[in-house]
Amino acid sequence: MNAYSLPATTHMAYAHLRVADRERALAFYRDLLSLHRIDADGPGAALSATGAQPPLIVLEAHSGARPKPPRTTGLYHVAIRLPDRTALARTLRRLVERGWPLQGAADHGVSEALYLSDPDGNGLELYTDRPRDEWPWQDGQVAMVSEPLDVRALLSLAREPAETIDPRADIGHMHLQVSDLARAEAFYCGLLGFEVMQRTYPGALFVAAGGYHHHLGLNIWAGRSTPPPPPDAAGLVAFGVRLPDVAAWQALVGRLEGAGAALDVQDDADGTRRALVRDPDGTGVALLAR
Repeated sequence: MNAYSLPATTHMAYAHLRVADRERALAFYRDLLSLHRIDADGPGAALSATGAQPPLIVLEAHSGARPKPPRTTGLYHVAIRLPDRTALARTLRRLVERGWPLQGAADHGVSEALYLSDPDGNGLELYTDRPRDEWPWQDGQVAMVSEPLDVRALLSLAREPAETIDPRADIGHMHLQVSDLARAEAFYCGLLGFEVMQRTYPGALFVAAGGYHHHLGLNIWAGRSTPPPPPDAAGLVAFGVRLPDVAAWQALVGRLEGAGAALDVQDDADGTRRALVRDPDGTGVALLAR
């Protein structure tokens, strides 16, 4: 199959998460993170940063869903990107004043990041990028690192907490636990057309479109050949990848069909074309264009 790369303006669209209790999850995503619910009342919920479509987070409630076992594939974290350090600091102050615990913080060279989880144990990263001309590079690859982040200095940028999340917030990247890095690379790069941005980080691979530091993190930190989570576990159902136009979407769908991939294709009411494919570990990848 000929080499193929995704268009440079391809980006992440949303994360579809399974949770045990909708109201508990809304108390986190809507009331704590201050995302806006944008759908009519129902068994699940869709939320965005702007209060309008499209969603960033889609919640699917399954009563009794248990936490995802740690040594399984699937979600490592959903990464919500804030537009600048002040927006990140104001969201951090909101978390601190509401007493929600952080699980970590890091300076990755390309970005500054905070880590936490939702009430179901779904991992979440809140981060802001450094300017591209400040990103570290080595031997033609982005050289992300994990250094301590001065959280107090970040917090000093915000005297007041964010009343609502910055409307420019989006899903910057997704990070997945996979069972085999080579197999994941063959799917996400060889088939879907992402490009490897860093392969020197221990046990992980970072891939992207358009030279971004990463749209997808893929790791085997839970072990090689790990199984998928049980069907009754909380976690990632699917995530969306938005292509710039229908022509690019059709080219990729045609490529997948030519490779014999199983696709579920549909047209949404708002004119979005959608094709759902599953990666080698069963995680849903929704390819979108409008």
